[in-house]
Amino acid sequence: MKSRTILHVDMDAFYASVEQRERPELKGKPVIVGADPKAGKGRGVVAACSYQAREYGVHSALPISRAWQLCPGAVYVRPNGPLYGRVSGRIMKILRHFTDLVEPVSIDEAFLDVTGSSRLFGDGQSVARAIKDRVWKEQELTCSIGVATNKFVAKIASEADKPDGLSIVQRGQEQNFLANLPIRRIWGVGPRSEKRLKGWEVRTVADIALRKQSFWVEKLGKYGDHLWHLSQGIDDRPVQPSRALKSLSHEATFETDCRDFVKIRKTLLSLSEKVARRCRKQGLAGSCVRLKWRFEDFSTFTRQRKLGEPTEDAQRIFTVALDLSRDFLPLTRAVRLVGVGVSGFEERRSTSQPVLFGDSDKKKRSLDDSVDRIAERFGGHSIRKASLLDHHPEEDEGFTSFLTD
Repeated sequence: MKSRTILHVDMDAFYASVEQRERPELKGKPVIVGADPKAGKGRGVVAACSYQAREYGVHSALPISRAWQLCPGAVYVRPNGPLYGRVSGRIMKILRHFTDLVEPVSIDEAFLDVTGSSRLFGDGQSVARAIKDRVWKEQELTCSIGVATNKFVAKIASEADKPDGLSIVQRGQEQNFLANLPIRRIWGVGPRSEKRLKGWEVRTVADIALRKQSFWVEKLGKYGDHLWHLSQGIDDRPVQPSRALKSLSHEATFETDCRDFVKIRKTLLSLSEKVARRCRKQGLAGSCVRLKWRFEDFSTFTRQRKLGEPTEDAQRIFTVALDLSRDFLPLTRAVRLVGVGVSGFEERRSTSQPVLFGDSDKKKRSLDDSVDRIAERFGGHSIRKASLLDHHPEEDEGFTSFLTD
């Protein structure tokens, strides 16, 4: 197989860095983006934090109350999704200047195949340096880049020298580079797999690589074959510019455990609006609605329903989510968190195309597009349904959003 040059570009503490850029007085300070900590009594989690905050042990997904205990002197900032999205779009545009083969992995990272870009921009190291220079010059943000012959090694390399790092793994050096890393660094190795592997005295990537491929296939089947190949630094997956989005969801943690179904109902409607808006922005319609429900004791349940026809309409998503919530009524326990998501995507029909219900459906789509433009310009809470007028934005502003592929 012809050798490829793959880059993994990972923005450094993206949300927090954008906040520090927007507010220069925050530079050099511990910044935590997430829910309101409420002096250590807040709910929700850390969405992101600056490297200064990480020195105190703060990290993403940490409960915000714990973050306050570790670093009460930090600057706590609510997430600004539209701003981060705009900055991400500008960064992806910079990346596409160097190659058409750009695969966004999330809002702040992407793989690039620059194998065919050498005549214009030089080798992988030259391209990486040029990207770092442009991102800093145009966005005043730093990124860390790993350069290797495949996606797995490039991803690991980008994490080796953060922040503002550049790590290069030459062809033939992949196995040596990976050898001393803990097995948890391998894609697909979670707590259960790690415990099982340690039962065979496996603690580093080298411990997997030193055993024969047949051993791992016999023990673990296809999963064992996957582990062995990655331990050798082998990863043949191509960079895919048009990876299909599999699901999109939003969830909200209540400030206090909630027994008020009216409040829960309004939160589900607000989350459905967010999901629908993101669907329309992506040009997609989902054929499956999913509800997530977490009680005060952290027991978590999900329900989902297949739709007859894909939708990007908030009211339809909400109606299904509300109906699914009936499984948990009457409320014998307080509710900590609810979430709404959609999956099974198809491309959304444009307002100019014929639609099933004629003019009324076409007008509804046109109205949705107009509302989206207002929300994009002035913020998600600038225009809301009348039924949400007494639903305070801060009640679900610390929401977590997920896009999975």
